[in-house]
Amino acid sequence: MTLSTDHSASPIAALSSALPREYVHKSAHSEVLLTGWRTVAPDEYVVSAQWPRTHSFYTPDGGHHDPLLLAESVRQAIPLLSHVAYEVPFGHRQIWDTFSYSANPETLAVGSTPADIALHIRCSGISRRGRRLAGLTMHVTATRDGEFLGTAQAGFTNQPEAVYQRLRGPNADLDEVAARTIPLPPPLTPRRVGRDRFHDVAHSPTSSTRRAQLRADVNHPILFDHPVDHAPGMLLLEAVHQAAYRSAFPRRGVLTDMEIRFFRYAELTSACWIETVPTAGEPATPDRHPVRVVASQNGEVVFTATATINATAPASAPVRVHATP
Repeated sequence: MTLSTDHSASPIAALSSALPREYVHKSAHSEVLLTGWRTVAPDEYVVSAQWPRTHSFYTPDGGHHDPLLLAESVRQAIPLLSHVAYEVPFGHRQIWDTFSYSANPETLAVGSTPADIALHIRCSGISRRGRRLAGLTMHVTATRDGEFLGTAQAGFTNQPEAVYQRLRGPNADLDEVAARTIPLPPPLTPRRVGRDRFHDVAHSPTSSTRRAQLRADVNHPILFDHPVDHAPGMLLLEAVHQAAYRSAFPRRGVLTDMEIRFFRYAELTSACWIETVPTAGEPATPDRHPVRVVASQNGEVVFTATATINATAPASAPVRVHATP
């Protein structure tokens, strides 16, 4: 399968459509956010995306798009550019080392049509083992209809299947992992973590309001789009998202900033604990609520993260006039 960068050959080729799901490592066509890509300079690209006005999981809140749509768009751009720009074969794994984003809440307002997004991506720190891509860092500037939306940065490594299997050992066996996956613990009350449905809650309560158990629902159709041998990165970002909302409760707002560093895989076969701790730097104010989040499993740190919720007034949809024949 090949994917052309030339979208100008004919009027039909210029029409928007979702990219093949294989390029973004999704099983469901409906979950593909990316619509195209082009090269603008060596190691620089523009990737286009479209966000629906509403989503079954990344639901709008207070009239704003869920900023994790930006994170998921960047996540999809990682395998896309790995395959089409850096000749990574299908079957290789791209593993996050670091990820961060900062979003402009005003540009996140839900409009009267789906949001057309452009991700301007510059790649640095490109390393190879022989001719194979070993890893790189993406620096992303996102715009929406030409307006600044936010920035993101993602550092990842690329691993062939044989290397991945060797590193993961028995944890790479899907059947073995499925047999040992721990029972799904009960969820927290959805409104405590900024959610509307119990099905979408990623936290289970403990005796401490600062500590929760990760709920890794392997039957969740979005977070577990296909079988995997560990907790997916987007589930861990959602766990940070919900930890920040729980820490700020009952205040609501937009999770405008997140920075996360991954140290090891979050396994599905033992409990993973999500804990919020006081931030050492910026204090909370009526408008901003920063929080530090640490995940641990079997006595070892899985990831550390910081996140900030910005209190915002409910957004009003921008008025746009469209001429139709």
